[in-house]
Amino acid sequence: MSTHRANPLPLTGVVITLNEAERIEACLASLGRVCSELIVVDSGSTDDTCHLAEKAGARVIHQPYLGDGYQKNVGPAAASHTWVLSLDADERLTDEAVAVLQSLDLDSTSHDGFALRRRNFIGSRWIKRCGWYPDYCIRLYDRTRTGFSETRQHASVKAASPCRLDADIEHYSFKNLGELFTKASGRFSNRSAKVMYLKGKRATSWSPLLHGANAFLRKYIAQGGCLAGVDGLSVSLSAATNAYLKYAKLLEFQRDARVRDAENFDKVW
Repeated sequence: MSTHRANPLPLTGVVITLNEAERIEACLASLGRVCSELIVVDSGSTDDTCHLAEKAGARVIHQPYLGDGYQKNVGPAAASHTWVLSLDADERLTDEAVAVLQSLDLDSTSHDGFALRRRNFIGSRWIKRCGWYPDYCIRLYDRTRTGFSETRQHASVKAASPCRLDADIEHYSFKNLGELFTKASGRFSNRSAKVMYLKGKRATSWSPLLHGANAFLRKYIAQGGCLAGVDGLSVSLSAATNAYLKYAKLLEFQRDARVRDAENFDKVW
């Protein structure tokens, strides 16, 4: 990504964080290319995240984690500007995104949100198959007219009249293939299983296999993972692992009181 500094706009850049010391400086530098105000909503970092954010010129709001959508709405509520540009700590604006954002006439637009394509990476490898691209996400929105859905996972901006922009952001999703699988088999599947259990969803003995197989076939066949070599196969297997384990763990909660009682369902997030 270029280090060229663009002229900041009357936009508020917002990031939610938890122990993001390795990534927060680059994220805020990216937002600072177009945003005249930066807000970081931190949920209890024990590393240098908050210090580095303040050093980069961001205002830090300390907020225990509320769940994805609720947390992402904290910063916009404290913003000085009407328009908010929301990035995750592992996302960056490309040069083309900066140029497109600067060309927008936000004072007269009828749109309440703008979506950018997201380039998802494993390491330095951009994954273009498996449904990972184009991955349109609304990142710029009018906070007086819309915001993130009030859900605790997989929240998105619910704009009534969004517009898709011809530009990308970069998303450094996983450091390597090992992290791809450890996240899928660990906290991703754990959280999903807890959420499903708390919502009253129930699994059968066939659920893990059926959901795991469906996830693999969707990624590898329907979404072209078979055309992306080892990375395509790895993403497909990771998706299958996550789907299999979240239903296997849900079934375990149903069947095994000792396992269920050992879990803290108050700390899903």
